[in-house]
Amino acid sequence: MIGLPVGVLLYVTRPGQIIANAKLYRTISAIVNIFRSIPFIILLVWMIPFTRVIVGTSIGLQAAIVPLTVGAAPFIARMVENALLEIPTGLIEASRAMGATPMQIVRKVLLPEALPGLVNAATITLITLVGYSAMGGAVGAGGLGQIGYQYG
Repeated sequence: MIGLPVGVLLYVTRPGQIIANAKLYRTISAIVNIFRSIPFIILLVWMIPFTRVIVGTSIGLQAAIVPLTVGAAPFIARMVENALLEIPTGLIEASRAMGATPMQIVRKVLLPEALPGLVNAATITLITLVGYSAMGGAVGAGGLGQIGYQYG
């Protein structure tokens, strides 16, 4: 829910793209890079106070969802941007020549053309989230992480 729009925004604000805005692109890209570089277990511990404010508790399944979302969103955003970068620029130029607005280009050209790459990105993200959720056992989220934590 967060990663897809951020990834599309990264793509369209990239220099030379539909709504080129280098300053916005650099800002969003820096934020995505910072959050992608934080190891998940550190993010999990770092977000305990924030999670407690949002969910009301810092342990359990609901508490693990907040850091999972924050940890996955930048990963998804970069994967979406890369999937969109694979689209030939000729398609975008053709849609511009036909008078399509930037939103129409995104909805009717970019996303449908990037669908195979987006499905691939979703698969990789799902696998990554399974690994992340196993680390969630450290905060009492249950699942694979709890089994590993209890029984070694």
